[in-house]
Amino acid sequence: MKIKNLLIATILLLFINSLKIMAQSETIAVSKIVDRVNTHNFHLLNDENSMTQDRNLKVAGIADLNNEDWKVRLLAVRDLVRAGQNSTAEITKGLTHPSANVRQVCAMALGILNAKQSATELGAVVKNDSNAMVRSQAAIALGQMESEKSVTLLREAFKNDPSRDVQHQCELAIYQIENKKGVTDKQLNAFLLLNESTFETVKEGSIAPNFLLDDTEGKSWQLNDFRNKQWVVLIWVFADWCPVCHGEFHDLMKMQQEFKDANVQVFTVETHDLYRGRVMVGKELEPRYWFAKESFKDAYTKQIWWPHLLDRAGAVGAKFGADPLTFSVHAEYINRPTTVIIDPVGKVRLIYSGTFWGDRPSIEQTLEMIKTGNFEFQHPERLKSEN
Repeated sequence: MKIKNLLIATILLLFINSLKIMAQSETIAVSKIVDRVNTHNFHLLNDENSMTQDRNLKVAGIADLNNEDWKVRLLAVRDLVRAGQNSTAEITKGLTHPSANVRQVCAMALGILNAKQSATELGAVVKNDSNAMVRSQAAIALGQMESEKSVTLLREAFKNDPSRDVQHQCELAIYQIENKKGVTDKQLNAFLLLNESTFETVKEGSIAPNFLLDDTEGKSWQLNDFRNKQWVVLIWVFADWCPVCHGEFHDLMKMQQEFKDANVQVFTVETHDLYRGRVMVGKELEPRYWFAKESFKDAYTKQIWWPHLLDRAGAVGAKFGADPLTFSVHAEYINRPTTVIIDPVGKVRLIYSGTFWGDRPSIEQTLEMIKTGNFEFQHPERLKSEN
């Protein structure tokens, strides 16, 4: 059995390496990637550069589910990562581009690439950039690359940056650097292997495709393991800074027995690497949150009964319409709030993709749909597209 498992692992590794080689052979010039981002008409950010505003409705969120801002942004990061270390200098030049969108994707790519040679330029972005979104992304990148020389600068920004959201990302980055919890090879590989032909391919009524994702303890979970056994609920959450997500976590904790009685396996899913996922479930630092009156770390450690999965690069979410990097919340681009319900035979009964950060069924409503078999839902405040 051990020999068989070793053989399977070896074949899988060779397959992944061959895909990586193919992906890297399909590189696009950095200048073309930059031009693609620079010329795209993205929805704008609010005055604080922390929340996306629907350009037609002038409210937070994006009503149009066909909007492709997320795809342009995500594929730009993928293509910059594929350009790789040989193009680090050119990607770094993008940190001074007039477009904040270009500066953001370049900072994100440098973090995923673990481009320590660009730490000085990223530090200058944290210190001087006019856009809170870009400063946040640069702080995230410095944490990913475990840039020890940047800790003092990050501490200053944590104390003095006018944006609460940038302060938060600096706090996370400092801990990540000091505890050597930088970007993983799995995060890099996830971006290298992103395949846009799979995006938004899963529909209600179809059989859900199998996937394999790690949880925050390193255990792998495969969707097919629940076929003909249990209902599966997938809930894409945002990040540790999201009070709505923490509210959903508390509801899940209270309803453990109800989900068990209904034969439902719940997964929360986050489009981050291991460190950020572990922060979400209280297994690293407990940041200074503006929305929390009491400590939640101990409660989370004892009461989270479901696996929290890491959808690195959002590859799985993109299939179901969670659309990673859709809009900005608290100066970080994240996925649409998406809930998926899959029945025991593997049929997708619900895909609900939200138009803003509060737009999806509650935990109670999700369980009620399974109990009643009625999967019709629309949030009363759902944004209506004018297109």
